[in-house]
Amino acid sequence: LGGCGSKEGTDGKVVIELVHYKPEAVDVFEALEEKFNATHDDIELVIDSPNDAMVILKTRFIRENNPDIIGIGGDINYSNFLDANKELEYVPKDGVYAVPYMANAAGVLYNKDMFAEHNWSIPTTWEEFLSLCDTIQGEGIQPLYFGYKDTWTCLAPWNAIAVNLCDTDIAYQVNSGTATFSEAYEEVAKKDKELLKYGQKNPVAYSYNDACTAFARGQSAMYVIGNYAIPQIKSVNPDMNIDSFVFPASSNAEENILNSGNDLMFSVMEDCEHKEEAYEVLRFLLEDENVQDYLNDQSAVPCKKGDFEIAPELDGMKEYIEKGIVADYKTTITQTKWQ
Repeated sequence: LGGCGSKEGTDGKVVIELVHYKPEAVDVFEALEEKFNATHDDIELVIDSPNDAMVILKTRFIRENNPDIIGIGGDINYSNFLDANKELEYVPKDGVYAVPYMANAAGVLYNKDMFAEHNWSIPTTWEEFLSLCDTIQGEGIQPLYFGYKDTWTCLAPWNAIAVNLCDTDIAYQVNSGTATFSEAYEEVAKKDKELLKYGQKNPVAYSYNDACTAFARGQSAMYVIGNYAIPQIKSVNPDMNIDSFVFPASSNAEENILNSGNDLMFSVMEDCEHKEEAYEVLRFLLEDENVQDYLNDQSAVPCKKGDFEIAPELDGMKEYIEKGIVADYKTTITQTKWQ
């Protein structure tokens, strides 16, 4: 990833550099970059999609070699960047920190053709989910696949269960001393552990890519993960018929909640020399047509209100998305930042 260098191109255009943390979205970002540059005479947009974006960004912040815009998620890295603000001063402390762009939807992806072939029904309660897993296993098929070698993937089933069983303000309760995580998460931990008997042996030996590949090749009927895995799965099996459902962690179907967090947002750096041009980039990215292009490529959930088409792979979650029956992640410090 090149340094900022001069912010003025050889043809006199203002160069705006955007660095984001989603290398799986490199194709759609390249298309957006090309479209922007073809429609703007005075600004040149340069979008970088590095594999190790967090490492690169931290290094650049330390060297005071900031890009103009960064694209990251509402995760622990965002929280760490805010906590380091006194040293880095990369965002203002008052006003808007970031513009949300895309949300995710974490639950259960399933092989739609396999379900139809075996006449399996979508579960709506915890008991139905376990019964389904037993049925699938009894027919000689592995119900679930895990990629716990990449430890962040452990959060997908945990959070999908926790949003159904924990108070939405549990982090605040713990911070104020009125609750403990050990008590609040006891049922979550037990149910999360119970999933392991339906996956492959030694799940920590397999990575996120391994799990996506295995699911794409029909080695499991389901995969407890977020929509962000769909492009990776489709890269292995473009014709795979995928659908999804909200994780049914409760015994009461009406209590089911979709786990959804901020998957991608944009921050303009405080020391950006050409803020108006950077804001023009954000306005462009937030145009409905460009939002839809990103949705089509990444099977994502828009943060912007509008008449957008949700990816067919999220049909089973669509009602929850449209009605706002969603809850944020329960495991990261960022929950206290966002609420």
